[in-house]
Amino acid sequence: MREIVLDTETTGFEPEQGDRIVEIGCVELLNHMPTGRTFHEYINPERSMPQEAFEVHGLGDEFLRDKPVFAKVGQQFLDFVGDAKLVIHNAAFDMKFLNAELRWMGLRQLPNEQAIDTLAMARKKFPGSPSSLDALCRRFNIDNSSRTLHGALLDSEILAEVYLELIGGRQPGLTLTAQNTGGDRIEAVGQWKPTPRPKVLGPRCTEAELEAHRDFVAQMGDDAIWRKTS
Repeated sequence: MREIVLDTETTGFEPEQGDRIVEIGCVELLNHMPTGRTFHEYINPERSMPQEAFEVHGLGDEFLRDKPVFAKVGQQFLDFVGDAKLVIHNAAFDMKFLNAELRWMGLRQLPNEQAIDTLAMARKKFPGSPSSLDALCRRFNIDNSSRTLHGALLDSEILAEVYLELIGGRQPGLTLTAQNTGGDRIEAVGQWKPTPRPKVLGPRCTEAELEAHRDFVAQMGDDAIWRKTS
């Protein structure tokens, strides 16, 4: 199963009011394991950066001036995500921006059912508790010390760890081994199963301890549980 953990940074909150995407970061998971494949682009929004947005992600006009516009990277983005599930924190926000940009280009849009919203997952799993990405990192003891500002690729990498915790840990299916199948992808193989010990463990108690236990049980009478299970 292929999934793409995704995050965007923008100039604001409403694409229909002129706000644009300025960064996309994606991390590929295969069978809930990171493969090492990523998609990352800074994007020229073709407008000035509001101060409030700059304070969130630190991406300013001068830095973005020579970056490609969305029209240059939109098809590459679609090719990368394909039909994989999109794991997004507050999915409605990112999907709104992505589909607006894709629509303006005349490209296919992403159906909302393709997205998995980790914010909704966290609120359902921990009702009444803070559900921001930073709060979930604290809950799951995930290191986010490098997150001084929001960044799409860094946040996607952190969200991948949070998502795996939300679904039950890094190995929800007890798939414990991985095999490199060539290229950049790693596929999980096999299911863990208990196997007999090659050599039976010897007794851990000394003979004196066993004798003391027998004397103790004898004093408890015929109803002692050890008599019923021996």
